Amino acid sequence: MGGVLLAACAQSSVVTRNSEGPSTSRQASLPHDRSATNGRVASIRKHSPFVARKDAAATPSASHGIASFYSEGTRTASGEKFDASQLTAAHPTLPFGTKLRVTNVATGQAVTVRVNDRGPYVPGRIVDVSYSAAETLGMVDGGLARVKLDVVQ
Repeated sequence: MGGVLLAACAQSSVVTRNSEGPSTSRQASLPHDRSATNGRVASIRKHSPFVARKDAAATPSASHGIASFYSEGTRTASGEKFDASQLTAAHPTLPFGTKLRVTNVATGQAVTVRVNDRGPYVPGRIVDVSYSAAETLGMVDGGLARVKLDVVQ
């Protein structure tokens, strides 16, 4: 019985508030004419590094280009702690977790790495590999290598 009375009281207060006249809320005070805002529109973009990029599906399963390596960092774009001893790589479009077979075209040495970061950010380069992967590819001394990338998984 008490619940019914409470509900009735709540409903009557809503009716009373709604029937008091024009609302003084912020929404009611906003102009509906967009020309009154001088044509400016505020925009907020959220950065979401953990979402696969829209053009990831357009990445070919095999590609050729220049690879570099990196051995310093604290966190990867996937959120993992960077570990130079792991066989990992940074690729600009492939989804995190993708397995890549990286083959040094000059020597034939190859390694399978897991994409866990974004990059490289240098024009002309297609992948950054961890220091450990660079050792396996025989590219530590030169710093760069012409490679072939194949998506394994």
